[in-house]
Amino acid sequence: MITIDARGLACPQPVMITKEAVDRGEKELSILVDNKVAASNIARFLKAQSISFSSKEESGTIQIDTKGSTDGVTLYKQPVKKDDSKQLSILITSDKIGADSDGLGEVLMKSYLGTLVKADNPPATVALMNEAVKMTLTESSALDYLRELADRGTNILVCGACTKHFDITEQVCIGIISNMFEITETVFNASNPITIG
Repeated sequence: MITIDARGLACPQPVMITKEAVDRGEKELSILVDNKVAASNIARFLKAQSISFSSKEESGTIQIDTKGSTDGVTLYKQPVKKDDSKQLSILITSDKIGADSDGLGEVLMKSYLGTLVKADNPPATVALMNEAVKMTLTESSALDYLRELADRGTNILVCGACTKHFDITEQVCIGIISNMFEITETVFNASNPITIG
């Protein structure tokens, strides 16, 4: 078994190191991280690769094993994936559309998200980066639209490096705290990626 000590590494390094090991054909990994965001990012990556894993937390370290004992741990086995090849994915990089002229940019963004909510086929993914992560906060006028999209099945990915930069990670009300690797893979591997912001 290969041990990957990713404690203390910035996002998305823990996922990237795990990906490199998987790409080399390593079958048994023990990945150590020191925060739940990194553990969640690695878990989603392993799920996307259909890799079974177990995880446990002890003394501030989260250990994710791709094989081995399951005593006292949660085991995950990837379900069969649906075909998302024709799904729309949207990357939003601002909480406004265009230059904000007396609040117009915010109004346009809310209108855009509201239109997505009413669409017959809402996007599979909306990824939020840079200033757009602020739309996940309680005080954001766009939060209700993001909640409605999530209720309709849209996967909301929120850039963890961005929430950390703005010091709002603990205040995020909707979505999954994600990383650059997952956002890039999800948005740009979709058949219809769109960037707004």
